Amino acid sequence: MTARTTVVERGRSASAAGVDPAFVAYTDRRRQAWNRVPDDLVGLTAFNAAYHRRLAEIYRWLIPSDSRIAEIGCGTGDLLNAVAASGVGIDFSPRMLAAARARHPGLELIEADVHELQLDRPFDYIILSDLVDDLWDVQIALARVRTLCHPGTRVILNFYSHLWAGPRAVAQRLGLAKPILEQNWLTVGDVANLLHLAGFEVVRRWEEVLCPLPIPGVAALANKVLVKSWPFRLGALANFIIARPDPSTIERRPEPSVTVVVPARNEAGNIDAIFERVPVMGRATELIFVEGHSRDETYAAIERGIAAHPDRSCRLFRQPGEGKADAVRVGFEAATGDVLMILDADLTVAPEDLPRFFEAIHSGRGEFINGVRLVYPMEDRAMRFFNLLGNKFFSHVFSWLLGQPIKDTLCGTKVLWRDDYRRILAGRAYFGDFDPFGDFELLFGAAKLNRRIVEMPIRYRERVYGTTNIRRWKHGWLLLGMSAFAARRMKWV
Repeated sequence: MTARTTVVERGRSASAAGVDPAFVAYTDRRRQAWNRVPDDLVGLTAFNAAYHRRLAEIYRWLIPSDSRIAEIGCGTGDLLNAVAASGVGIDFSPRMLAAARARHPGLELIEADVHELQLDRPFDYIILSDLVDDLWDVQIALARVRTLCHPGTRVILNFYSHLWAGPRAVAQRLGLAKPILEQNWLTVGDVANLLHLAGFEVVRRWEEVLCPLPIPGVAALANKVLVKSWPFRLGALANFIIARPDPSTIERRPEPSVTVVVPARNEAGNIDAIFERVPVMGRATELIFVEGHSRDETYAAIERGIAAHPDRSCRLFRQPGEGKADAVRVGFEAATGDVLMILDADLTVAPEDLPRFFEAIHSGRGEFINGVRLVYPMEDRAMRFFNLLGNKFFSHVFSWLLGQPIKDTLCGTKVLWRDDYRRILAGRAYFGDFDPFGDFELLFGAAKLNRRIVEMPIRYRERVYGTTNIRRWKHGWLLLGMSAFAARRMKWV
């Protein structure tokens, strides 16, 4: 395949109406500087090569391989090609694009200045790597990027930390890094504010790259483990931000349909209340019960309930395996709704709360809605003391693992789009198959997809029938093992 280079804009003259002459001079100076880069400097020095190899590893982990990807400020196209061999690269330097065309013939290349960029197609992921510090007007540039987004687009930015201005200058004098023109040196707060002004919402932010030199053993330890923890992360070279289009700027989706999946094991005394109390939501609401080898007459109670409510769309399945995770997968696989909900049959989460979950996801405020039991006071016997301690401990662990605040990992009520569940299911092997609850593979999967996780506080109720299926000590040790495994898969990559 031969790379295609399209010229969209080459800048405007200073005499053009409404164009700041200083902007034109600034852009021309930078374009000329990049166009003068000799052949022997188009490649990377030892400092740059190690740093960019690490960036490529990070971006490959963040971006699914089947995504439509664009990189703005692609330079020689090395990062884009490492992530997607058929991506779209955009840069304002003909010299850099010529190098990209020679090095990576599979890329589509567009010559354009991001401040004036106009394209008629959206992308799933847009990369701005080490670009914002080099822009004349970051807000205008981000506003142009916003025109390339659909509601599910993720924009990923990385940019240098202020702390590295001095070391980088020394590295340039020693010939370990390429010379750079004067930079903006924006803080994380600056970039987050500019994203907000341009119509974006920050999904998460974090730090990467503690050792940018290829020191055997040291670089891997520093860049994959130490930089993810305090206080080492304070010395990181690169700041990362993932943003999405602000949902308040996006037209609502058409009214979606809903599937409520109810895993039920030894819950015969709660079944009638579920039929009576689960509300109709969205365009249509179906109830799917998955019965899990009960010792009481749960299955028969569900059959009676379905017969007694012919006006409701209901189905019943016998669970083939064991554990709540298996039951949820059975229900989700059979679901026809656009929005998938889990409601535990113990009714410790009130079915009357489900419309709030629906509104949160339909409005776009969240893309994965996680119930939280640890905000409001609980009823006296709703949760045992050591279960409460365990939940609080794992909330801190999983907030660190996922990079988004997670106050309650084991609340049974979780809501997500069916399309996202399909993507989570496709990547399930990445996290292994030892989660008996199903909560964690959903949380991990949503975080891996860079979805906005929003927590929905609810009042946790005392059981009125049956006993909990959670075995706090056995399952607590299992959760510790899952946390260690997840750290290797989610954090130390």
